[in-house]
Amino acid sequence: MSAKRVVFIGDSITDAGRRTDPEELGNGYVQLVRDCLVTSYPDQDWEIFNRGVGGDRIVDLQERWQDDVIDLKPDVLSVSIGINEVWRQIDEPNMEQVYAADYERIYEELLLRVKEETDAKIVLMEPTVIEEDPFAGGNEKLKGYVEAVQRLAEKFDAILVPTHEAFLQYLNANNHEKLTTDGVHMNRLGNMLMASTWLKTAREKIV
Repeated sequence: MSAKRVVFIGDSITDAGRRTDPEELGNGYVQLVRDCLVTSYPDQDWEIFNRGVGGDRIVDLQERWQDDVIDLKPDVLSVSIGINEVWRQIDEPNMEQVYAADYERIYEELLLRVKEETDAKIVLMEPTVIEEDPFAGGNEKLKGYVEAVQRLAEKFDAILVPTHEAFLQYLNANNHEKLTTDGVHMNRLGNMLMASTWLKTAREKIV
């Protein structure tokens, strides 16, 4: 049986320290998903690639899409992007911004390339949260990006991983345990919620 190649691409939430990890997977949700896939389907040979880069927005993915996606010829491509598009509006308002309309347009162009140049099954993860408050300004700004991902998933017949919804459900339950270290980057619980949401939605559809 040939190996199934799964590529995860995104920002620091995907990156999760992969450059200092001997397996180059990092210590985030990608590692948790890999561990579950390997142990749940031991008869399948898995090749898992983490191509997260801290600070990236969709325009940065655009610049490295050939090397980090197309050239790897994945069987499964999982994309998680959108948090920095909003975060930059908050912490660096004077820089050139990527608003929801441009985000969706560029994202669509990249997914078209995947459809045209690979046979990959596409998995799209909703952006998670900005601050652990459903009504925070960052989460209000994030709505347009979440909706863009939902539309793109429908358009490209992709698997939609409802990570934003999962985080909001958790926060609305008023659980006292935090999911992030700073409102954006995941702690162990946040990574587990991302991984479990991914696996619940996607794993049986990619095997």
